[in-house]
Amino acid sequence: MSQFVRSTTSKYRFGGHVSTAGGISNSVTNAFNIGCNSFAMFLKSPRKWVSPQYTEDEIQKFKDNCKQYGYNPLTDVLPHGQYFINLANPDLEKAEKAYDSLIDDLRRCEQLGVGLYNLHPGSSLKADHQVQLKQLAKYLNKALKETQFVKIVLENMAGTGDLVGSNLEDLRAVIEMIDDKDRIGVCIDTCHAFAAGYDIRTEECFDKFWKLFDETVGLQYLKAIHLNDSKVPLGANRDLHELLGQGFLGLEVFRLIAHSEHLVNIPIILETPQPEPEGYGREIKVLEWLEGKEKDDKEVISKNEALQKQGSKSRQEHEQKFATKQKKSAAKKRKTVVESEDELDKVRKPKRSRKKD
Repeated sequence: MSQFVRSTTSKYRFGGHVSTAGGISNSVTNAFNIGCNSFAMFLKSPRKWVSPQYTEDEIQKFKDNCKQYGYNPLTDVLPHGQYFINLANPDLEKAEKAYDSLIDDLRRCEQLGVGLYNLHPGSSLKADHQVQLKQLAKYLNKALKETQFVKIVLENMAGTGDLVGSNLEDLRAVIEMIDDKDRIGVCIDTCHAFAAGYDIRTEECFDKFWKLFDETVGLQYLKAIHLNDSKVPLGANRDLHELLGQGFLGLEVFRLIAHSEHLVNIPIILETPQPEPEGYGREIKVLEWLEGKEKDDKEVISKNEALQKQGSKSRQEHEQKFATKQKKSAAKKRKTVVESEDELDKVRKPKRSRKKD
């Protein structure tokens, strides 16, 4: 019997990303064994474009396991799309290949009866960003028409510039272009949001972020959360997940999440860098413990201090790297400004006319 008993009293669907080794149906038992109330998995190998199709026996086994262990595949399961799917790619041959993989994923969802599908929105890759957002939306509309019920959930991203979804405005722009808005949603990754410059560490900042999300995207589109601390400082634009409480976010934001009414009844999935699945089981229990703790609770403060101590070396290393990167970026900008001014001086400076002998 597992040491992690699934909570029947928590208001939240805390869970983790689990393995499918041996068959997609094993994801259900793996989730149950670490106490998940929701779970995520890859539908096929994240390293290959093409993978074998499910057998009818495996599909039925997945459905039977969901029924046996009390998971509703329409609401409790959030498969993760392949990382290399990029529907915003300006290279249409590559975008078409990505679309084929997306359609394969969505059809796998519908074979299993899974209602949600998480997707990284991709990158415009130095092309016109707004044009590539339109291309992304066009592919998403096409995919929704070719499938029946699965909802595509776009994830926010940690980077800037070419990456789609590093800011909330990108997500709003894409959603506005979707024809069937009942089948589109958003997953907010806490690490990505922080790394992209959205501070959520305190109650004031946390509330401010969700107000901005509601005004920009709309809370009605929030369909899932990816729960991760961040190895990097605010605005570092790097996607580096950390164990809960050991990164730059700290434990308070996760206590706030465990008290947020607008996060009830959606999958809240851990993607922290755990060496073994039991790590997710322990973090789920921490989240359920935080659900019963109020602000400034001495036990929470003490646990946060202990976890921050464990992650201090990593935070110092990444803080130094970020500071070095900022210095180099500032120096590059200064050099660019100086060079631009020199070029302007050459243009402005009148040429001397030669004196006749």
